[in-house]
Amino acid sequence: MHIDVVLAVVGALGVVVAAISSAMRRLPLSEPLLGLVAGVLLGPQLLDALPIAPVTVEHGLFHELARILLAVSVMAVALRYPIAAVRRHRRALAVLLLVVMPAMAAISAGLGWAVAGLPLAAALLFGAAICPTDPVLASSVVTGEFAERDLPARDRQLLSLESGANDGLALPLVVAAIAVAGPLGAGAAVTESLWQVLGALVAGAIVGAVGGVALRLGARHDATAHGPALLFTVVLALGILGVAGLLHVDGVLAVFVGGLAFNAVGTGAERAAEVEIDEAVNRFAVLPLFVLLGAALPWQQWAQLGWTAPALVAAVLLLRRIPIVLLLRRPLHLPLPDAVYLGWFGPVGVSAVFYLTLEAKRLGVDETVLGAGTLVLAASTVASGLTAAAGRSLYVRTCSSENRSRGADVH
Repeated sequence: MHIDVVLAVVGALGVVVAAISSAMRRLPLSEPLLGLVAGVLLGPQLLDALPIAPVTVEHGLFHELARILLAVSVMAVALRYPIAAVRRHRRALAVLLLVVMPAMAAISAGLGWAVAGLPLAAALLFGAAICPTDPVLASSVVTGEFAERDLPARDRQLLSLESGANDGLALPLVVAAIAVAGPLGAGAAVTESLWQVLGALVAGAIVGAVGGVALRLGARHDATAHGPALLFTVVLALGILGVAGLLHVDGVLAVFVGGLAFNAVGTGAERAAEVEIDEAVNRFAVLPLFVLLGAALPWQQWAQLGWTAPALVAAVLLLRRIPIVLLLRRPLHLPLPDAVYLGWFGPVGVSAVFYLTLEAKRLGVDETVLGAGTLVLAASTVASGLTAAAGRSLYVRTCSSENRSRGADVH
């Protein structure tokens, strides 16, 4: 791999993002989309300045990069809001995690089978890998000045917390799909899922709470000023990820739970720093992964899908999430415009890279599943980036029209 090319490109893109950051959220553009396009341009299919193997071959590298990026991102989500806000949304989150996420996995698997012609086992792997909403892409939609101005706090908090939690809680669905597709039996799958989830809850809670107590002690000696506190949360996220790896439990879930525990016992001052971490993840930390991913897209596998490729993309983007959120908008207490908005902006992203490559690692490279999964991932990145500003504006106009209509009815 030409690491110097990657570093140079990421540096150049970082300069571009910094220069246009004030206008970025008004444009049909996002940082992941910018990185993806740069990777495609520099990849083997065009300029060949970054001639790396497709993700179907180099899946180990992408798994580790996605794991680290997700850890930092879900920590940011866990610390973004006061713990009282998390408690306030617990019922809606329960619906999103226990009903919407499994439904998204089932719908995506059905579409993989019906539209792309994937075998049942491969379709289950495909559906489980792309079902979680991605915290990296979702954060670019719900953070920043314009999002805070135009979107209700509840919508932003729900999407953020859902994307942080379901990235880890999707693992049992992935393990179940692996059990169907591979030699892992049902009993072993249940045992592994219980250990992964329960172990992550315990390990994350303990390490996160210890980190929060340490921050409180450090605050007494002025050792956790703005800069140190900001870096401490990143180091804590990576530490929890390492502990989870050593214990063979769900690392992403452990980091999210650790962030919640840290949030509950910490000083509260670190939350202001975490907003900056979240913005840094959205604007800069995503660039290396998406540049590499753009250069490593499996064009050959996509071509083999033929006409089913665009059909699969359209079906997944329109049917994977929007219908189920609309059906459940009453239990979720979402007005129609909010349900449509949250239904559309529940993107497939880094979490799909993580789970697709995990499946490849466990079962060997399944190029069909990786090809279909990365196709949907790339399409979701493009769609989310191109429609974020327009979708936010449409939401504001729709709500304004409804408010005017209600006012006219009153008078």
